[in-house]
Amino acid sequence: MRRILALIFILGLTGCATLTGMTDAVGDLFSDSDNSEPPVELTEYEPEVKLEILWDESDGDGTDELALNLVPAVAEGRIIIADHDGMIQARSLADGELFWEVETDLPISSGPVIDGDLLFVGTSKADVLALNTSTGEAVWKHRVSSEVMALPVVVDDKLIIRSADGYDTALNRDDGTEVWTVEHNIPALSVRGEGAPVIVGEMVIIAYANGKLIAVNATDGAHIWETSIAIPKGRSEIERLTDLNGTPVLSDDVIFVSSYKSGVNAVTPFDGEILWRNETLSAFQGLSADYSYLYLTDASSDVWQLDQRNGASYWKQTDLHQRRLSMPAVYDDYVVVGDFEGYLHWLSKVDGRLLGRIEITDEPIDAQPVVVDGVLYVYASDGTLAAVRVVLF
Repeated sequence: MRRILALIFILGLTGCATLTGMTDAVGDLFSDSDNSEPPVELTEYEPEVKLEILWDESDGDGTDELALNLVPAVAEGRIIIADHDGMIQARSLADGELFWEVETDLPISSGPVIDGDLLFVGTSKADVLALNTSTGEAVWKHRVSSEVMALPVVVDDKLIIRSADGYDTALNRDDGTEVWTVEHNIPALSVRGEGAPVIVGEMVIIAYANGKLIAVNATDGAHIWETSIAIPKGRSEIERLTDLNGTPVLSDDVIFVSSYKSGVNAVTPFDGEILWRNETLSAFQGLSADYSYLYLTDASSDVWQLDQRNGASYWKQTDLHQRRLSMPAVYDDYVVVGDFEGYLHWLSKVDGRLLGRIEITDEPIDAQPVVVDGVLYVYASDGTLAAVRVVLF
């Protein structure tokens, strides 16, 4: 199992580092010693909230056990999901009733993203597809430079696409024609990037695998500013991984960005100045935010609450250590995460204590849950889609 996990880790990295370099960097993962931490077992506790599954459906194949960025999208009373085999479904938020279903025959790897009358998905074969939100009818398809893992982002009449090879492309939202493309060098080895750009006015702000945060003009892709969030250190390619892998968060005119091995940073969006840095954290995923705080799942699947003003930690939840938690979702007075066994866990915003849990499926919940009007929607890796709400005792 240790050898399999090590191989999966390597295959989950992009780039062209030599096998010798990767083997040296992974080191003891291939030896007889076992330094890995197992996921903690769930223990008995006194629940403080009652959780109810309003409806659930299990259609499609989900992620096909691959590391993808398939997330539910919500608009106008419907929730839309996609699976890796190319199926896209629209269902009712109220009861899960199927509105429409289409088979695209494309290996969908990111999305869907809804913008008015159109929805967008990216594929493992470098295609971007636009469909009609109401009917699922295909509107246009465009080929970009490589696999699309980041969610597409709309700014004005443009669709911004991040490709895994470091190219960022702006397409015309309505017909898919290319408007501009910028290229940024990425390290020889990096974590597969899922972080989408952040839009601030007419700026597109993008976090890269080499630790840089860069702003370009949405109109023509012209460079505006860049700042180094994380500095690569070490001798091997893996030691030098500093990926800004998650989507940055914009809150109260400040950009918050997490990094693998280089902490969480607060940056001004207008010139890239770093306001504060908390270097004690390492996070593969992005951040969630409410009015005052940030929430994140770190590389050990511990959940943190940070102050947006200075990055100080208020609490750290370790009861779910190494359970491969999803990115947290903010739900009223709670923080919700999914785990590798298909459980949803409700945590207190006040101190992070466990308030409740419910089993949705027996497969991992990798995608961040979505909260709409007091209901939480979750899409598991096996294609299970469920709506859950809190019922107070």
